[in-house]
Amino acid sequence: MANRPTRPLLSLALLSAWIVVVVGPPCLFYAWRGGRLAELTAPQVRSDWEAFRDDMRRQSGRDGPVQRKVPKSPEPPELVWLRDHAPLAVVAWMTLGGVLGGVLAALLLGVARSPSEQQPAGHGHRKEQNDGDGKHAGERGHG
Repeated sequence: MANRPTRPLLSLALLSAWIVVVVGPPCLFYAWRGGRLAELTAPQVRSDWEAFRDDMRRQSGRDGPVQRKVPKSPEPPELVWLRDHAPLAVVAWMTLGGVLGGVLAALLLGVARSPSEQQPAGHGHRKEQNDGDGKHAGERGHG
């Protein structure tokens, strides 16, 4: 029963780690996203994107081993993704990270259980039971 005091501490540590893993990356992502959106809305980025699209238009009609497709979006894909689809990425992270982290924490708590906690009540190995099993083995008629 020496593991009893450590089990709540382990549970608390695992819960804290789970919260950090589920909430931390989305917070960092949104902090990074604000700065990156400011960079992507700069006029230079738009002109670079238009130059890239013009280059793809010129290359799309040529014969060669690779057929180029002109991007349809007037905005860079990173800008569209960060602006329009960031909440979906955060929900996906929190769902998948939360479920995976929760299952991992449950497995670690199961492994950390003491041997006396792992046996169902009434099914513990007692010396008297083991001795009695040897005496009555012949009476049961195995086979």
